[in-house]
Amino acid sequence: MAKTTSLIPEQRRQQILQHLRSHGVLSYREITELLGVSHMTARRDVAALADEGKVQVTQGGVLAVTKLLQEPHRSVKEAADLPAKAAIARQAAELVSDSMTVYLDAGTTVQAMSPYLQNRTDLTVVSNDLVTATAFLDFPGVDVICVGGRVDRDNKSMIGRLAALSLAELSLDMAFLSSSSWDLQHGVTTPVEAKIDPKRAAMASAETTVLLADSSKFGRYAKYRVLALEELDLIISDAGLDEAAAGRIQGLGVDVVRAGSHQDA
Repeated sequence: MAKTTSLIPEQRRQQILQHLRSHGVLSYREITELLGVSHMTARRDVAALADEGKVQVTQGGVLAVTKLLQEPHRSVKEAADLPAKAAIARQAAELVSDSMTVYLDAGTTVQAMSPYLQNRTDLTVVSNDLVTATAFLDFPGVDVICVGGRVDRDNKSMIGRLAALSLAELSLDMAFLSSSSWDLQHGVTTPVEAKIDPKRAAMASAETTVLLADSSKFGRYAKYRVLALEELDLIISDAGLDEAAAGRIQGLGVDVVRAGSHQDA
């Protein structure tokens, strides 16, 4: 493995994830050689990835996680994959024009769209995310509809049947969905059953449905299936999404944009 130097922690952790996708398992010795860092730094990086639910720590190394057993706490997600989220959010915001009604799903990637929408006029934002809804209160050109429902305290969002019933009463131009796990075989999945109905209700109420999910979440699946990828109109991920994977997704009839890449897949 070639040494990589002068990387910030987020870049080092992305390198670890990329190699795990190919090898499945890495020892701490292999990580130190790969990144050119100390054993202690390697352990810190692995611990941070484990806290985010992206890897599983084993004796002497780390395993790739393909099954997501539980959603990471929002505080963990807010600090993860920030460059990718910003690129995705910026690309997604370009789809939103004045006078539209859009649904912004709960999640930090979708939340990152808010700064790029502040100059829209006569825009209606519908969200089940308390942080996202609050962010738009300072934007005079945006009307905000906060979807009701049971509160998920860890992720500061509304979930369950009541949230879905609210969304069924709306007509949306576009729904931007989030996910912590998605792949070709299982589609969009979640470990939280109560998140299924709001996501599907938003999709049913929208003319166009867009998934915003960074590449670190691709290849993972959870217990409950929300939807198949072919039910989506567009997926916006980041440049870390493999070109071959993007091509296979497009083969399902779904447009794919790799935000931040030199050439969108």
